[in-house]
Amino acid sequence: MMVGIPQSDDNTTSFDVFLGAVSFFQDGSDINILKEELGNLRKAKELLHTIIQTTQDAIFIADEAGKVVLVNLAYTKLAGLAEEQLLNQPVTVDIAEGFESVSLKVLATGKPIREAPMRIGPTRKEVIISVAPLIINGEIKGCIGVLHDVSVILRLSEELRNANKLIMHFGSKYSFQDIVGTSAKMLESKNKALIASKTDITILLRGESGTGKELFAHAIHHASSRRNKPFVRVNCAAIPESLIESELFGYSEGSFSGAKRGGRSGYFEEASGGTLFLDEIGEMPLFLQAKMLRAVQEKEIVRLGENNPRVIDVRIIAATNANLEEMIQIKLFREDLYYRLSVLPINIPSLKEIKDDIPEIARMLLTKICKEYGRVISDIDQPALEYLKSHSWAGNIRELENVLRRACINLPLQDTLMRLEHISPMTDIDLTVGIEHLLTSCDTAGSYEQLKAAWEEELITRILALNGGNRTKTASALGISLRNLYKKIAKYHLSNSEKY
Repeated sequence: MMVGIPQSDDNTTSFDVFLGAVSFFQDGSDINILKEELGNLRKAKELLHTIIQTTQDAIFIADEAGKVVLVNLAYTKLAGLAEEQLLNQPVTVDIAEGFESVSLKVLATGKPIREAPMRIGPTRKEVIISVAPLIINGEIKGCIGVLHDVSVILRLSEELRNANKLIMHFGSKYSFQDIVGTSAKMLESKNKALIASKTDITILLRGESGTGKELFAHAIHHASSRRNKPFVRVNCAAIPESLIESELFGYSEGSFSGAKRGGRSGYFEEASGGTLFLDEIGEMPLFLQAKMLRAVQEKEIVRLGENNPRVIDVRIIAATNANLEEMIQIKLFREDLYYRLSVLPINIPSLKEIKDDIPEIARMLLTKICKEYGRVISDIDQPALEYLKSHSWAGNIRELENVLRRACINLPLQDTLMRLEHISPMTDIDLTVGIEHLLTSCDTAGSYEQLKAAWEEELITRILALNGGNRTKTASALGISLRNLYKKIAKYHLSNSEKY
């Protein structure tokens, strides 16, 4: 028997209603899933809101129209305004007069802006602001900004500088006992330095790069009556020319833009009662040498921005690998300063001059390296020592240390004796650096960037050696700035030994 399906007034059959009901009941489980996802979404929103509110960074969020939609507690505290004074207001509401809105620029360009200076709030608080666009489906829907209090940054910078001072002023770390070697030239240098340490005479340490001039400076201070006073180390070539005067002599308040309130003492004053070690004195700018002469000769300095001299009690030890006599001839170094510094010049012999000391020096360095690497290596065998003595050592003790470090890496963990087979081959070849040499000296041919880096490292190493470690001459020979050279030296760890 056929059963008819009744029709409704709108031509919808009961069967259609039945199918709809079945569909509804089938989707009931989906509703529960949606409810759960909605609950999770709310929890995530609450968690995100809590994170933003409790973070120490000052954060704000603005919509695409440039209206503030969220600020956290750190932001209101930094701006000095209540939350209700900021929400739903233009992002310019708390910007001090004379400053443009970084947020509006970001909203207009869609590009982030980082670490822009700004002043905000009724007290014109100095801040650094970084803003990034909020992009959803390719459209800018707003921006988010993070602010940092400049006064906090300056305080942390000052604390870091003070911490560095403490490290720098900790005193000398090495004594004459740490200077190994019994050859005639080494003993002559050590005896001369030991005698000089008993006086306050100005000393000029001369020698090639990597011979241990800083080690001698440490030892002289340690043996002097100033041993319990500061030992301040300054690399004259590492300080930018625009800062070296203020770093050495200090400055007064308001002497230049950004000067610290109350001024700041320089290295001369910080070394009061102790020793000031001026490494690479030959790199000191000519314009500053007259002021340096006054400090050495008259025992007084004048802070940048002041007129009144300050009396100092500092023993000066200078060091250089440059030919100062040649620099005097070409007007790069003052003759009067040269004579004041070189009252007692002490020449530190290069490694090729004291080859009989190489076994003792190598064993001393190996002990140091083993401590760093956690290795147990009892000694170096005689064939290996003879091989080390046969090399010319253009990089002196620094180069020797690097060779020993590589040998430690090559040495199997179970071995306790360093042998010739563990030392990488060394040859005194021509300074021309070619691709063929790089390819044959590498275990495997690397990528273009790796080969380029290897070529650059070897080139800089050899030009430094050719110029006796003189950075200025090396930078000139390479056609790069001195600052760029220092970056490359740091990149390739070409000056990683603290003692030599």
